[in-house]
Amino acid sequence: MSAAPLARFTVIDLTRVRAGPTAVRQLADWGANVIKVEQPEGDGGLGGARHGPDFQNVHRNKRGLTLDLKQLEGLEILLKLVDRADVLVENFRPDVKDRLGIDYATLSARNPRLVYGSISGFGQTGPYRNRPGFDQIAQGMGGLMSITGLPGQGPVRVGIPVADLTAGIFCAMGILVALLERETSGQGQWVQSSLLGAQVAMLDFQAARWLMDRDVPEQAGNNHPTSIPTGVFATADGHMNIAAAGEDIFRRLCRALGAPELATEPDFTDADGRSRHRDRLNAAIEAITRTRSTAEWIERLNAAGVPSGPINRIDQVFADPQVQHLGMARAVEHAKLGRIELVGQAVSLSRTPWVLDRPTPELGEHSEEILAALGYAPARIAALREAKVI
Repeated sequence: MSAAPLARFTVIDLTRVRAGPTAVRQLADWGANVIKVEQPEGDGGLGGARHGPDFQNVHRNKRGLTLDLKQLEGLEILLKLVDRADVLVENFRPDVKDRLGIDYATLSARNPRLVYGSISGFGQTGPYRNRPGFDQIAQGMGGLMSITGLPGQGPVRVGIPVADLTAGIFCAMGILVALLERETSGQGQWVQSSLLGAQVAMLDFQAARWLMDRDVPEQAGNNHPTSIPTGVFATADGHMNIAAAGEDIFRRLCRALGAPELATEPDFTDADGRSRHRDRLNAAIEAITRTRSTAEWIERLNAAGVPSGPINRIDQVFADPQVQHLGMARAVEHAKLGRIELVGQAVSLSRTPWVLDRPTPELGEHSEEILAALGYAPARIAALREAKVI
């Protein structure tokens, strides 16, 4: 097996809660040497209980160090780490790092090759710079809640922290780009992402509808807003998704349903007609799908080249044979919790797989190990612990 692709990079992780840890997790899973820095007393429960599923999932593959950055000696230790590091990631409010003296300008002056990743609620500059950020706030401000849910239902949040997650993934992508660019320039740079910016970017075609056509998207429930018929249909024993976008697939759907006449009905012969008469078309399809089980329809429609699938609960997701084949659950041994399973990576490389070789560290679990590598003697480390610097 080839060495982990990011094994040569050292990453200092100053992040908390979700967006920042998500960014660092992408680097840790591909083998980066990640040092997770926490306060000696912990983070006050931000990100959930340490031994809970959320915290364990986002902080795996890291080593743990505690530091009180408000004490001079704690800051000195961090600066020694910065001197040797390739990447630092933080998600403080923009003014906090300035007060601590660990802002990009200060740290890049010490280590010009440092790639410094920042995630904030609204950006490092601008009128909302110092506002506290939270995923649901970004979902609302970024337009997502206005297009989620049933028509007329009122705003609805998405069931995952999509702004947090995508801000973290975008930041990780930016860090990787900056590391590649550093190979030619020799210089690091400041990588910035925000919950609000990530959420707006994730609007994608819905945003483009407004930007190009000044069309304000509305709630469409389970119906796809522009690809028709695509949505949820009742079956004899539950519900299923069908996505019949385009003329060819729509005709295949009609044949598989045993209703080829739907494809030639004047109101349904083109996309505009299917859009205008969506409710009547969906009712005609559902009258047929109710006659068979979900499993029967999925087998029949997929065999006909019509995209379709079940609507799984989370337990059913991880029981699905294709999800298991993709390795979307990965086990690791935890000293206190035993064998636990965590969520896998969604991308694979042909020669260099991602790794899950260490569980989330206990608070300060590797402090002695990390400080010893910086040249601190055991007596000095003990004194730092006594002074609550670590």
